[in-house]
Amino acid sequence: MKVLVVGGAGYIGSHCVRQLALAGHSPVVLDNLVFGHRAALLPGVPFHQADLGDEAAVSRILAEERPEIVMHFAAYAFVGESVTDPLKYYFNNTVCTLHLLRAMLSEGVTRFVFSSTCATYGEPAALPIVEDMPQHPINPYGQTKLDVENALKSLARAHGLSFAAFRYFNAAGAASDGSIGEDHSPETHLIPVAIAAAVGSGPPLQLFGTDYPTPDGTCLRDYVHVDDLSRAHIAVFDKLAQPGAELFYNLGTGTPTSVRDVIAAVEAATGKRVPVVEKPRRAGDPPALYADARKARTELGWTPEHPEIRSIVESAWKWHESHPRGFADR
Repeated sequence: MKVLVVGGAGYIGSHCVRQLALAGHSPVVLDNLVFGHRAALLPGVPFHQADLGDEAAVSRILAEERPEIVMHFAAYAFVGESVTDPLKYYFNNTVCTLHLLRAMLSEGVTRFVFSSTCATYGEPAALPIVEDMPQHPINPYGQTKLDVENALKSLARAHGLSFAAFRYFNAAGAASDGSIGEDHSPETHLIPVAIAAAVGSGPPLQLFGTDYPTPDGTCLRDYVHVDDLSRAHIAVFDKLAQPGAELFYNLGTGTPTSVRDVIAAVEAATGKRVPVVEKPRRAGDPPALYADARKARTELGWTPEHPEIRSIVESAWKWHESHPRGFADR
């Protein structure tokens, strides 16, 4: 099928474009290149540079390309920034997504795959997190994603939109061939920050909290490889054939991994010590967050090919080792 990948030059979107092509689909990319990279685009894939807030431009692209499915990855995702600049997040993540959805419906495109987040759950009352748990976001980033989820449910019932919303845990890793990977500015994700600390291209790693009620005193999180995420998005296509389908899935391995586990994996991959500066806990960091992803496994036949943190980190290191300046080295 022809698939419009919104945000297809970004971290997760660019990996999904490659997985789509490998699966025999025809991806088309729409990206404004604010955070995406032109060098991340797959050669030969049609590319349109546009802002989602420009609904007329988006409508023209939809009319020209006639995709059967739209995948949406074009969100701002810095939690701390969402607290200090909430208007930026509500406009881009919620309002611009509504422009996209209105343009889709006006052009007769009724199948949608949405990049959501486990941040919609807030601080869960129990672990692991399952899809039907209450959603109480504790930051504007999570709230903007939940707002879109609620809008999608209304559009499914009013207009027959079929959608799948994937609630990611910690996306990580890089393409197995080392061709693309993670290149954010600023970089806030633990694995690339730890790699930069190990090789000396960044400052020592700040470890926030060593006294949590966890096996080694550091936070536990659920890391899922970016290619595994991408394959789940493709596995849901058949289920979107039913008009008005409303689908929600957690995407994680279900394995809680500590910050010290990640540090050990980075040291094993790079052969270098990660310098660490221990800091007090950060406000709002729960001791543990990890998924129950049985629904995706059962309904989609999805099985992560990188279930362990060492494999995920090794793929990230392969990218960073060959591209020490990120996409500037391409």
